[in-house]
Amino acid sequence: MTAYPAWSPASRPGIVPLHPYGFGTILGRSFTALRQNPRVLLGFALAVQAVAYVVLIVASGGIAIASFSRLDTVPAGSDDYDAILAGSIAITAVVTIALSLAAGVLTVLVQGVVVAEVAHSVVAEKPTLRAVWQRVRPVVWRLLGYSALLLVAAIVVVAGAAAIAIGVGVLLLPAGIGVGILLALGGIPLYLWLTTKLFVVPAVIILERAPVFAAIARSWRLTRTRFWPTLGVIVIISLAFSVLAQVISVPLSLVSSAIATIVAPTGDAEVGTLISVVVVQLIGQVGILLVQCIALVVQSTSAALVYVDARMRHEGLDQDLLSYVEARDAGRGELADPYRAGIGRAAPAPRPNPAF
Repeated sequence: MTAYPAWSPASRPGIVPLHPYGFGTILGRSFTALRQNPRVLLGFALAVQAVAYVVLIVASGGIAIASFSRLDTVPAGSDDYDAILAGSIAITAVVTIALSLAAGVLTVLVQGVVVAEVAHSVVAEKPTLRAVWQRVRPVVWRLLGYSALLLVAAIVVVAGAAAIAIGVGVLLLPAGIGVGILLALGGIPLYLWLTTKLFVVPAVIILERAPVFAAIARSWRLTRTRFWPTLGVIVIISLAFSVLAQVISVPLSLVSSAIATIVAPTGDAEVGTLISVVVVQLIGQVGILLVQCIALVVQSTSAALVYVDARMRHEGLDQDLLSYVEARDAGRGELADPYRAGIGRAAPAPRPNPAF
């Protein structure tokens, strides 16, 4: 008698094919990945961003009310009034900036969770938030350190450019204005170039457990032959969500102005302001917050997909992922993380190069 091997079903497809893919796949799957695991991707991002937004508004507003209310205790125009006014502005500004930075920290955590979830989705896994967080937790401080490094670098560059423009402006005001404009225009291509070259740093930190500076160098290498497709993904996603945010905010602003005019035709400032706050600041901000959350998820998803595609081309990651999927679907346990296999090796054969 002839023994035939037992039949086994084909491996489940992930959100991208397990071979090098192109610009269209990265862009398209970045938008459709939300459907694979919306509770972890959009649900977590929306919850975190909403909490950060509410805390920022409530805390900043409370500090502003508490500090500016002291102006009622002194006569306007006095020295004490001016000192209290300056101090209130400074306190409110400092608190708002500090809380904004704290909200930025939460944004980094959202990016980390999205990257880890997409790594599972590539191999057709749908993890829980707890499982995703277990992958992100060991490198949280590295993500925060990378964000802090970017913030410090941005402050140094902006401060340096401002100092140059002001220095020239002291000698000759028109020249200072011209230098400032040129520096601002020159900063746009520099920003796009650096953003593209550093696009996959969070993915490297999370999936390879790399230190911050090693992750920066690795991102620089992985995007070396994929610069223009990566830049295209960044620009298209950013423009798409910027337009969407304007589509939400502009009509609401027009509607609020029209309602204020109808309800308060005599120009009652209190009624008009109240309506504007209710319509624009509440309804409008909820819509914009949702758009920002989706944009953050899509941008982070595209970074993870760019990383996977680059490693498939340069290091044969697709073979490691295929081996992992086949072994998992065959029922084998205790499988090694495929993303940490073959880091930095040369691809065993030339990789296909689809258009873009």
